[in-house]
Amino acid sequence: MSELVRQLVPSPTSDLTDAEYTSILERLGRTPNHVEVGILSAMWSEHCGYKNSRPLLRRLPTTGPRVVQGPGENAGAVDIGDGLLAVLKMESHNHPSAVEPFQGAATGVGGILRDIFTMGARPIALLDSLRFGPPDEGRNRYLFNGVVAGIGHYGNCIGVPTIGGEIYFDPSFSENPLVNAMCVGIVERERLTLAKAGDPGDVVLIVGAPTGRDGIHGATFASAELADDREASRPNVQVGNPFLEKLLLEACLALLPKGVVRAMQDLGAAGLTSSSVEVAARGKRGMRLDVGKISRRESGITPYEMMLSESQERMLLVVPPAAVAEVEAHFATWELHSDLAGEITDDGDFVVLEHGVEVARLPIPLLTDDVPTYTRQGLPRPEPEMPPPPAMPADLNAVLLGLLASPNIRSRRPVFQTYDHTVRADTVVEPGLGAGVVRIRGTNKALAFTTDCNPRYVYANPKRGAAIAIAEAARNLVCRGAEPIAVTDCLNFGNPEKPEVYWELSEAIDGLGEACRALDVPIISGNVSLYNESNGVAVKPSPIVGMVGLIEDRSKIVPSAFQQAGDYVYLLGTTAPEIGCSEYLAQQLGRADDLGPAPGLDLEIERLVQQIVLEAARAGFLRSAQDCSEGGLGIALAESCIGGGLGFRGDAASLTALTRVGDDSSVRSRLDGVLFGEGQSRFVLSCSPEARFQLAELVGRILDPLLSDAGQSLRLARAVGFQYLGVVGGDTLEWSDALSIPVEDLARAWNTPF
Repeated sequence: MSELVRQLVPSPTSDLTDAEYTSILERLGRTPNHVEVGILSAMWSEHCGYKNSRPLLRRLPTTGPRVVQGPGENAGAVDIGDGLLAVLKMESHNHPSAVEPFQGAATGVGGILRDIFTMGARPIALLDSLRFGPPDEGRNRYLFNGVVAGIGHYGNCIGVPTIGGEIYFDPSFSENPLVNAMCVGIVERERLTLAKAGDPGDVVLIVGAPTGRDGIHGATFASAELADDREASRPNVQVGNPFLEKLLLEACLALLPKGVVRAMQDLGAAGLTSSSVEVAARGKRGMRLDVGKISRRESGITPYEMMLSESQERMLLVVPPAAVAEVEAHFATWELHSDLAGEITDDGDFVVLEHGVEVARLPIPLLTDDVPTYTRQGLPRPEPEMPPPPAMPADLNAVLLGLLASPNIRSRRPVFQTYDHTVRADTVVEPGLGAGVVRIRGTNKALAFTTDCNPRYVYANPKRGAAIAIAEAARNLVCRGAEPIAVTDCLNFGNPEKPEVYWELSEAIDGLGEACRALDVPIISGNVSLYNESNGVAVKPSPIVGMVGLIEDRSKIVPSAFQQAGDYVYLLGTTAPEIGCSEYLAQQLGRADDLGPAPGLDLEIERLVQQIVLEAARAGFLRSAQDCSEGGLGIALAESCIGGGLGFRGDAASLTALTRVGDDSSVRSRLDGVLFGEGQSRFVLSCSPEARFQLAELVGRILDPLLSDAGQSLRLARAVGFQYLGVVGGDTLEWSDALSIPVEDLARAWNTPF
């Protein structure tokens, strides 16, 4: 052996570098066999081992008074009162969706559902965050149609409502679409189930679908750039069966109250390999697994294939020997396999057998703790300079209609309508405008959900762009009257071995952490998806944020659209002359890149304006609330009109006031920047004429103490604007000489089909 390790030994697989393979030889003290190399390559892949991201992820805030389970389990869990926990997780299925969009997306939904119910939680909501190339290009259209159909197929069949998500188009996603699925479940606190091995002698069962050859090497496939011959990767894509998963879900949730399950783990990436190793590692135990005892979909499957198959709808359970008969009988009633596949041991080894013959033996720490991590030197990229502004448009009405019809802004209703968002009859706010809301049965509470990230901002400034993703997600929740309580994320980046990509990843994680600390929202679960690039071209960095908010009294849920003629409309937050990275600038310049810097973000101001909106919502002062995001104030007003079927009569003086830059009334910004710039931390609020005094008093109660202070407090209070804009009414959005558009024309543009 000593001769063997004196120099790098060529790796027998491209999934392990020579240095990594040599390190394995040193630790193992022998040459691993074919099955062991397969297990090692899966567990040492980026997808399972988080080699490049693990050191960076430690910078994120993951604790808080509500956190019951943070990162490290299948999903995170937070306390929502009444003895209940909300369990949430987001994951990617990017590479499979690029190869086979229908099954790639469908099995992404199936996988995230298992992450939730393996914790003992009943799934109550699904969301999907999607990224594609321009929709008018043939392959992008094929991917878009396939992904949407796959999501709808799986979610609709299994009976979990899809109540939100987002879709973004940019040329950088043409070769590598992003498909991130999020799921939230509810579990009684004492029913929370973890995936941690029990005592030596406990029995390991594999339940659910028989194992086939689909999805072999899915984990390592997801840990490399897509090749030109991606069609050859179709065997790496799993095939889903939502009807079988429905049986598995109900059977598992019915079994847990019997108290006989020590641990439960779904078989996701790397299949039997990762699920077995992770369960054993968490319990600091070993495991012996006989693949010859596990049901197979076809004959002739080798131990290597059994260990690396990612066949769907399978679960690993650990139960005490005395409970085996009861568990077998339970699954038999659901017409599901429950194969006695192995046992928990105390020797710390992971042993694989086939009909009693040992085919692999590896120490558990070699597959977990010894996986190498890499801290790299990033290569910073300067933030883009602002390009020369386009000429002032002669017709701002046409600009607004064009923005409403933009693929990045137009209504997502045609997509959401393909998903069942009302099944289970708990949906309170349907998807389409801001955060979706689901009631919590047996309580007066509700949960609000959103996903957010503008990759254009993140590319221009990874740290600020990621912070904006957190801030915008929180804005969407407080607009519904929900207190943001937890985050799950999915970090989609290119090849981290490239210094510029590693820098993007590192900066974005710092931005997420900074914003979460400022807004007091922990990140309790998530996923990292790297190597999203082809032919050396990476996707725009996309740290997708999934956030959950708690509404204590669901009678106080705030709509996003105008509700009644005569209501007063206000803008909370200050309008700065920022059009960098905006959808407006992209349309005017006819390009998706070189659009200048990302909007500025002051997290202290962000916290203040969110506090005002949340308190106003809880007090019942608001008739509607809409944040300003893509398309800026103009789009926020237009969407408020469209959703409510009511017009808006803007006050001429208010528009003039908005053009002032800071405290200097002699300096004015252009109307296009005021209407369509994407400055952050702004809300369009409406209230009844009677409530306007209460709303103004609330704003004063929060800001006045700061105004009487000095230094930073004074600066903050002065920076939070509260501007009367006009009133709800009529059938036209009209504002001074700038805008005059019938609401039906706004709706027609917004409903431009995909």
